[in-house]
Amino acid sequence: MNASDFRELEVWKKARSLAIEVYRITSDGPLAKEFGLRDQMRRAAVSICSNIAEGNDRNSNKDTARFLFMAKGSSAGLMSQAEIALGVGYLGNEEA
Repeated sequence: MNASDFRELEVWKKARSLAIEVYRITSDGPLAKEFGLRDQMRRAAVSICSNIAEGNDRNSNKDTARFLFMAKGSSAGLMSQAEIALGVGYLGNEEA
């Protein structure tokens, strides 16, 4: 795929939706004022989407795979942060 095709990837579309949802969830309630955790969650969510797009633009399978692994790592980071937010009562089960 070339760089103009990343918006057609289902995984990118889902990552974009996730980032938008993270911004929505962290804009209201306790997380809106918890700047450290809020910003970390937002950065991780945006990183997932961005790394998928950037990996798609690479000219080698090795580089593409590296960026997809970074997206996977950001996904794990976001899940960890959501668990922390759940544990301290900033998110409910459904949001986390």
